[in-house]
Amino acid sequence: MKYRTLPRTDLQLSAIGFGCWAIGGKWWGDDVDDARSIAAIRAALDHGINWFDTAPLYGHGHAEELLAEALGSKRHDVIIASKVGVRWKEQLNDHAFSDLSPDHIIEDCECILRRLRIDTIPLLQVHWPCECDTPLEATLEALMALREGGKIRHFGLCNYASRPLTQALAYAPELACLQTPYSMLRREFEFALRDTVAPAGEQTLGVLAYETLCRGLLTGKFGPAPRFPSTDLRHSDDRFREPLLSRAQPLISALRVVGSKLNVPPAALAIAWVLRQPGVSVAIVGAKRPEQVADNVRALELLGREKVWQALAPHIDRTRV
Repeated sequence: MKYRTLPRTDLQLSAIGFGCWAIGGKWWGDDVDDARSIAAIRAALDHGINWFDTAPLYGHGHAEELLAEALGSKRHDVIIASKVGVRWKEQLNDHAFSDLSPDHIIEDCECILRRLRIDTIPLLQVHWPCECDTPLEATLEALMALREGGKIRHFGLCNYASRPLTQALAYAPELACLQTPYSMLRREFEFALRDTVAPAGEQTLGVLAYETLCRGLLTGKFGPAPRFPSTDLRHSDDRFREPLLSRAQPLISALRVVGSKLNVPPAALAIAWVLRQPGVSVAIVGAKRPEQVADNVRALELLGREKVWQALAPHIDRTRV
């Protein structure tokens, strides 16, 4: 495993972090099994992964509880990143919305601490921008108060655009990171956001890239017409439908071909590409089973294979969905 320190923090993270959304057991199909999820978490530890990204929304707290069970006493030694702000209304088909009022942030943080069975959260992130008109400054003040009270060590933002991120950095320069989507297919990060976190190429803010496998599309395991149960969010994801699906197929085929020649899974290539990109600190990759973790960490074998990336570059550049 390789480790990278987030700028302006003492957080030394494995280049690949374990994403816990799928193991929450909600929105990711009918094949999520707690025993296999626990085995996947423990496999991550065995491979040197030292941080886990979760949130209350993931299974409505189940992912956090399962993570605490799987880690046991090691939960005090690893870096757990969770998120605050999201409420959901079960009577409205689990409709989720962001409430970043100070009272809710503090309440949410306390609930996370109880589910994880820890005293301090190493990294607490805002899940997505507020939908209840709370000023950004009030949200940041609540996070700073949690840090000063010893409830969290560092705080960051998820899913923020460049302008509010710039405002947040001006108000709270100690902001630790931005979590944002980035993959061979999803490239919005490459413009204003990257200029914000790494002006003139100098990294000033840590970036945790998620959806590095585009919800599994870049693993190469799906055929030309994948079908998902209604319990799987990919059932209604346009990237798994036409015309976007066909647009992605040449790249996926190239990943399969190159992966076969190198004896690595396509997923490893997709993850390694993200880890090589300017502005990216680390990558979050989800897994339901131990064998998926083993596939994911093979990305580290590929970081310096320049001829591989030269061969793939034309396919990557032609494909954005």
